[in-house]
Amino acid sequence: MKLIIAVIQPEMLESIQAALTDVEIFRLTVVEARGFGRQLGFTEVYRGQEYRVNLLKKVQIEIAVNDDFVQAALDAIVRGGRTVPDGKIGDGKIFVLPLEECVRIRTGERGSDAI
Repeated sequence: MKLIIAVIQPEMLESIQAALTDVEIFRLTVVEARGFGRQLGFTEVYRGQEYRVNLLKKVQIEIAVNDDFVQAALDAIVRGGRTVPDGKIGDGKIFVLPLEECVRIRTGERGSDAI
């Protein structure tokens, strides 16, 4: 089992969700996040004062999958999350972590059956 964590542009969430549905991955958790990376933020003017926004709005998706679905999930996230054919800075990152245990609270099922 693996835990896939993807940090993406908020506007790409629907297309990633559709791409995951196409590969029969229906369960995910979505968390609003802020991040700082190579985009370096931007400058805004508010009431005549200029200020720098360093932490940009992002969305973090968490998906627990069985090992058989890891590559399909990664491909779907990349396909749905790229903003242009070759991508651009700020499209996001994907992290894959080992998942030691999963327990379904309702039934007590454990492991890959609980996913």
